[in-house]
Amino acid sequence: MSEPWNGMPAILAENVSACWSAIFPDRVPEWLLASGLSENDIAEALARSLFLREALERHPEQIRAAVESRPLAEPTTEDWLQERWGEFLQDVDSEPALHTALRQFRRESQFRIIWRDLMRWADLHETMAAASMLADTCIDGALNWLYDTLCEELGTPWGADPVTGEDAPQKMVVLGMGKLGGRELNVSSDIDLIFGFPSKGETRGGRRALDNQQFFIRLGQRLIQALDQITADGFVFRTDMRLRPYGQSGALALSFAALETYYQDQGRDWERYAMVKARVVAGDQRAGKVLMEMLRPFVYRKYIDFSAFESLRAMKAMISREVRRKGLENNIKLGSGGIREIEFVVQAFQLIRGGRDRELQQRELLNILKELEELELLPSPVVKELRNAYIFLRDLEHALQGMEDKQTQILPDDELSQARVARIMGYDDWSACQEALEEHRQKVAKHFSDIIATEEDDEAPESPVDDGWFELWLAEMDESAALQWLEEQGFDAPEASYKRLKELRESRTVQSLQTQGRRRLNQFMPLLLSALTEVEGSSQTLERVLQLVEAILRRTAYMVLLLENPGALTQLVRLCSESPWIASLLAETPLLLDELLNAESLYNPPTKDELQDELRQQMLRIPYEDLEEQMESLRHFKKAHILRVAASELKGTLPLMKVSDYLTWIAEVVLDHVVDVAFSNLVSRHGYPRRADGSTCNTDFAIIGYGKLGGIELGYTSDLDLVFVHKADPQQSTDGDKPLDNAVFYTRLGQRIVHILNTQTPSGQLYEVDMRLRPSGNSGLLVSTLQAFEKYQQNDAWTWEHQALARARGVAGCKDTLAGFEKIRHEILCQSRDKEALREEVVNMREKMRKALGTPESKQGETFHIKHDNGGIIDIEFLVQYLMLASSAEHPELTQWSDNIRQLEELGRAGVMAVEDTEKLRETFITLRSTIHRRALQNLNSQVEGDAFPEERAYIRSMWQKVMLD
Repeated sequence: MSEPWNGMPAILAENVSACWSAIFPDRVPEWLLASGLSENDIAEALARSLFLREALERHPEQIRAAVESRPLAEPTTEDWLQERWGEFLQDVDSEPALHTALRQFRRESQFRIIWRDLMRWADLHETMAAASMLADTCIDGALNWLYDTLCEELGTPWGADPVTGEDAPQKMVVLGMGKLGGRELNVSSDIDLIFGFPSKGETRGGRRALDNQQFFIRLGQRLIQALDQITADGFVFRTDMRLRPYGQSGALALSFAALETYYQDQGRDWERYAMVKARVVAGDQRAGKVLMEMLRPFVYRKYIDFSAFESLRAMKAMISREVRRKGLENNIKLGSGGIREIEFVVQAFQLIRGGRDRELQQRELLNILKELEELELLPSPVVKELRNAYIFLRDLEHALQGMEDKQTQILPDDELSQARVARIMGYDDWSACQEALEEHRQKVAKHFSDIIATEEDDEAPESPVDDGWFELWLAEMDESAALQWLEEQGFDAPEASYKRLKELRESRTVQSLQTQGRRRLNQFMPLLLSALTEVEGSSQTLERVLQLVEAILRRTAYMVLLLENPGALTQLVRLCSESPWIASLLAETPLLLDELLNAESLYNPPTKDELQDELRQQMLRIPYEDLEEQMESLRHFKKAHILRVAASELKGTLPLMKVSDYLTWIAEVVLDHVVDVAFSNLVSRHGYPRRADGSTCNTDFAIIGYGKLGGIELGYTSDLDLVFVHKADPQQSTDGDKPLDNAVFYTRLGQRIVHILNTQTPSGQLYEVDMRLRPSGNSGLLVSTLQAFEKYQQNDAWTWEHQALARARGVAGCKDTLAGFEKIRHEILCQSRDKEALREEVVNMREKMRKALGTPESKQGETFHIKHDNGGIIDIEFLVQYLMLASSAEHPELTQWSDNIRQLEELGRAGVMAVEDTEKLRETFITLRSTIHRRALQNLNSQVEGDAFPEERAYIRSMWQKVMLD
């Protein structure tokens, strides 16, 4: 009798043979054969999926119940899923029991869905529908049980009915986004949700009335826990809430009116794109219809909206950068010709024409493709190729995920997995499967390029380069001819340039390049050398650019980027000519070359709102628990935007004050996200911190910026002076399965934030953090309560700490906590002080700093330290801080600003200083700070020649004498 694995490829046959006896020690159980399966079917399933294998081995009784409930040969329907969930629900009498039932129901259903898909007993439509229906059933089932339980505990929320307007009980509406919304869920996917409720109001029937929003936030927290938390039975669905208004920092549940207002006033293009798929997946379906009608005008414009193309191009460019950075060319979703490009093509037409052509206001991609053909918006051959490619790619995606019930879109690189995928896809071997894949991807990439890509993507051939540059680089000239050529072309140090090029050409790395890499380098170098003739200091610029060339020798895709985008090469050469700091930044992080592709955005940095929006988009697909990838992406984001600021300063499109504003905004946006990531990580383990009234909080935590960050005066390499505070009750604890005292929770939160910012990763450090300005300095607690912070400032703080407080402000975290800090700051700065004693303390502290950090006496004629020497920036800062502390009791309006410039203006307005003095000090301050900024871009420190700035220094010294000494 032949074995059931005979006829399989050898590697699969051997694999199944090795595990068969462990799964079936005696023989295949009768209940499995009685369900209509043959031993050949079972062997095929074991060959194709480790998940199916492990389920049979570890949970045979549960799988038995599943196949006896409905044979695997029969399709998975919505009615059956709901009926089966009802059977599980009968035994649920507590929240832990609900968690167990959901996870066991999920395992049973996944077994059926993955079996039918990988065996190709189900087509793509059935698999996507079944996976989506499973998610709908789990979300709705959990929500209904939790809602009833919470109503018993807290009372039932009441408010205006969205249809009749009459007072009525309220229920939650859960919107499913992305593939869940489109009923196109993968066999192993996370789910993106948004929570809404009809209207404001209060609960009735509980011990005390609770605001509706608080009720639904708690309900949402419990629902996420029921779905997302990993227990001994696994999890149900990884649940992502970051598509909600304001992302992770926004409220977990919003009223319909608040949702409508947000999308009307602040909705971004990418949120329109996301909302195309939105669907009510659980909760009050009747109210959900009202909500979807309210949001429809945001998604679908009444007019034909061609602006959607531009936003989709921008999103695709962002994804392409991510693909390059992570090396995701083998990702069948994000890579060229992948699933995402098909989705972009289809949704471009939906966003552009959906307001006029109501047929396009659907969610399922294959249905919309059919409509695009019937409306003659796409030719039939194109639709056919996109449809075939989509089905192939989604089947392949399910094959990749179904092998281990693992969310992935990366092609395997081991022989066994490749054999499995080829078998699932119906090919004799992996090479045949790859060939078919490549054919589909090429067609998709072509159609995507034709429909979405910009005109610039089809640029004219690159301008010709003089043959002399090729002869020079390829060593076809002798040395004397090469030197003469370089001199004639304007290279100011031809001997040094020739020597450097020779070293590169003969280096071991270049000598060992593969054929394609060598060819690209030989194309690129003449083009680069020709471009260098357009800038001053060609030889010095060559030295700087070669740092980058050496960094990308084995990653020649970057050379292709520059070859195909002459404008980017021009920007590269110009920026490296003007700043060695930028040259080093690009060499450290070649991915930043993407920023040079669009000169308009390069020299026009985004506003703070745009920065927040861009960071949110970039981080949406990185799970918070993937801390390593979060940290890498944050570092790239920071570098990319600092490059834009530096480029803009060099070009003169940003004055000094704006440069510091932008650098500060970058830090603030990063800090806000870091708080969200660190808080989310801790909450997933320990739950939310409780308040004294028993409610839970979003964070109650804030970061206070001191020094340059507080004063909105960040430079390119500034560290961050931070203080952490919270307003939670330290006597309470968190509400999770592994509760922590609030004090311990917030200390760990602070430690995690410092870790994310400080740690050296392959992309470097995000920011160097200095925590020494916290109460009691290094010996004090890492995180203080607001009450403890206030008590310290009132009773124990030194004068210099109150000086520092003058330059402090809230920069990230909970708005209420930040407001609490601002109130404390105002009160401390407005205290009445003995002006003479204060002056003496400030002068003494200034002398200590000057001796410790200024130029030694022996070198004072040779060197001037712009910050620390007499007549430098610190003199102005101390002078302003003294006047703030001495005068705020009489002029409380002085405390409204934390930056020197506006503090000076306010001192003049209040009459504390003569206006002409404040204006001159302001101009002098800007002059000195501009010099520090410019020197930083030249990799120079803050020390200049001893005779620099004679007038400015004399004036600052005279003001110091007038205010602080006379």
